[in-house]
Amino acid sequence: MTAYIIRRLLIAIPTLLLLVVASFFLMHTAPGGPFTSERPLPPEVLANIEARYGLDQPLWKQLWDYLTNIVLHFDFGPSFRFKDRDVNDIIAQGFPISLTYGSLAFIAASVVGISLGVAAAIRHNTWIDYFAVSLGIAAQALPNFIMGPILILTFTLWLGWLPGGGWNGGQWQYLVMPVIALSTSYMGNIARITRSSMLEVMNSNFIRTARAKGLPARTVIWRHALKPTLLPVISYLGPVFVYVLTGSVFVDLYFSTGGLGQSYVSSALTRDYAVLLGVTILYGGLTVVVNLATDLAYAWFDPKIRY
Repeated sequence: MTAYIIRRLLIAIPTLLLLVVASFFLMHTAPGGPFTSERPLPPEVLANIEARYGLDQPLWKQLWDYLTNIVLHFDFGPSFRFKDRDVNDIIAQGFPISLTYGSLAFIAASVVGISLGVAAAIRHNTWIDYFAVSLGIAAQALPNFIMGPILILTFTLWLGWLPGGGWNGGQWQYLVMPVIALSTSYMGNIARITRSSMLEVMNSNFIRTARAKGLPARTVIWRHALKPTLLPVISYLGPVFVYVLTGSVFVDLYFSTGGLGQSYVSSALTRDYAVLLGVTILYGGLTVVVNLATDLAYAWFDPKIRY
């Protein structure tokens, strides 16, 4: 297992390097630049600004300096749009916010989705099953960029129960709607996968044997059926955790939480290459780590797997 972890981490290094190089050249080959606008700057001023940020150097030299700063100093460089802030400061301010409500949304989607799926499979073809399936379909039909405005209209403008935006230190009133908007669509998928897997496991031979031995239904479900049921769910939960963080772009825009997604969108619109690359590398590294954790959890749930 240790050798497998080391091998995966070593593979992650060239993967992230390729991600950085591809993103770097794609951003620089796009027309325009971070200092172009409808009112162009005088050539002398533009030349001084580009020299200040090293944009007058050849692309290979810019890429080499960028990679050197990341590897040696873990420095993503200064922001092109914020004079008094660098990319590390922007990530340090926004990522904890996105991680907070993203993690809560992941937990809510996992707990509710798995519970609905298990209940629907156990009570197959009953009102609980129909309710869970209907709720899952409705959740999938309302992604976060649709749920956000609906929640604001309902709980802020009509009922006045919750604030329509902001963060305010992460108080629970400001967390409810972002968590709901971010978790509903994934909750439906998790419930559907859990239900299908549970139905398949409950018809297996070892479950029939456990029932024939007279074991209580609760023991059969929790000790024998639940663990193999969660195998396909775990494979889906790994990418979901990354999705809830990258999907926070819409949540940040609708609820003005101040998370990293809002900085990512604004940097894309203003061609702030440094912020775009920094956030891209962060999400790429997070994806590698989460996928590794998913593989390890899969091996723990299924003892037949050996890495």
